[in-house]
Amino acid sequence: MNEAVVLTPERILEVTEDVLRRFGLAKATVVDVARALDVSHGSVYRHFPSKASLRDAVAKRWLDRVSRPLEKIAQEQGPAAARLERWLRALFAAKYTKVCDDPEMFATYLALAQEARDVVKAYKENLASQIEHILSDGVAQGAFEVADVKTSARAIFDATVRYHHPAHSEEWSDPALSARIDVLLALLLRGLEAPNKR
Repeated sequence: MNEAVVLTPERILEVTEDVLRRFGLAKATVVDVARALDVSHGSVYRHFPSKASLRDAVAKRWLDRVSRPLEKIAQEQGPAAARLERWLRALFAAKYTKVCDDPEMFATYLALAQEARDVVKAYKENLASQIEHILSDGVAQGAFEVADVKTSARAIFDATVRYHHPAHSEEWSDPALSARIDVLLALLLRGLEAPNKR
């Protein structure tokens, strides 16, 4: 074992993802991660005090890969309606790509996310707050008429769940999906419009 290796949480998470890919969630252990890093399992536990905390961190890392690009869209300048549509389409595409590009790893991450309830809750709250930011901009621009941006943001997140929640991933290969998304987004954006924009 090479205990002289400088371990960082990021390096441990990278290797953990590789171990999960090789062994699957049910069989992968902290010992497997330590072995792949060529360190003792105690070295891993110095950064992640339990197997559950390591798994939560892997789930968070995965969800952060989805939310970071969305945050950039939310923080952009420009017309709120166009940003909201781009944000929602980017969310749908990110989830669709993860399912199609690596279905086995997606299934692993889905199982991890089901265990990491607090991580998933924080992720959903973050996404809803990004929508809230866009809605607030739209109200300030005079483009949207929204009485309660926080509640409306969560309603938008919930109304689009079929296109981004993994429980619906089997439906994402439906050839009619793109047209359904177009109709839904048109309805959402129309419903948000300020009366003087109609």
